[in-house]
Amino acid sequence: MKQIRIGMIGLDTSHCTAFTELLHDDTHPFHVPGGKVEVAYPGGSPDFPLSASRVKGISRDLEEKHGVQLMESPEAVAETVDAILLTSVDGRVHAEQFQRITPYQKPVFIDKPLAVCSKDAEEIAKAAASHGVPWMSASALRYAEPLVQLSASVEEAAVSGADCYGPMQMEPTQPGYFWYGIHTVEMLYSLMGPGCSRVSAVSTADHDVITGIWEDGRIGTVRGNRVGNVGFGGAVHLTNRSLPFDCSAAPKPYYAGLLERVIHLFRTGEPLIDPAETLEVIRFIEAANESRSDGCAVDVAVKETGG
Repeated sequence: MKQIRIGMIGLDTSHCTAFTELLHDDTHPFHVPGGKVEVAYPGGSPDFPLSASRVKGISRDLEEKHGVQLMESPEAVAETVDAILLTSVDGRVHAEQFQRITPYQKPVFIDKPLAVCSKDAEEIAKAAASHGVPWMSASALRYAEPLVQLSASVEEAAVSGADCYGPMQMEPTQPGYFWYGIHTVEMLYSLMGPGCSRVSAVSTADHDVITGIWEDGRIGTVRGNRVGNVGFGGAVHLTNRSLPFDCSAAPKPYYAGLLERVIHLFRTGEPLIDPAETLEVIRFIEAANESRSDGCAVDVAVKETGG
């Protein structure tokens, strides 16, 4: 099959090297075939230390170890390749960068978080629909092997609820739960599916608990820890039993599972996550942030947006 020429936009996250190594190294035990990163735009956010401090090192690594050519703009990347990994670590810049590359009509994976507000998320979906651009966005935790295997072993209709846990560090430039909370929220949605109607959140210095009530009466929770357990896992509740899962209980890297789905998008133009669900994930987090701030339950309402 034809090797997909991939461009990368935003060289300020460890995901850049993780993705590139899995794609390029055919001796890697979890090598993902089908594409190669050929060009990249470094980008970076000067007011975000975890972004600004990484750009030079990651750019140098990709250029020297993997033969990636550095470009001067997102447009130059989009013009050159077949598909795009928008990996900028700063969710605030995704809408602007995405709108710059949609005229080139290349399929795009947008690394988490898709955006840090519903308004930007909806702008991304509208731009994609306007230009006919296939896209998807997800946390790699959605494709942790134990979670994937568990989801495959149960019927969606039998899931009466789920509880997920994970680390919950905060980052001032990425409001509230958008920085690390998105991982556990994506895990929850992979089990529950869309349809959450109301969200509430409680928080202490060390922990957070987010509770979502689905339209059909099911309940899903996210527990975030800033001390103690920093692993990812949870339990899914069925009509007749509950099943635990530990995301670290398999050797396969989370990124490999995600990248396999991204290559499927790039090759077929078909995302394996409904864009409407991704928009709801962003609104869920936004609503949880609102509840955390004012102490009240908040409705989850997503406008109809083309995707």
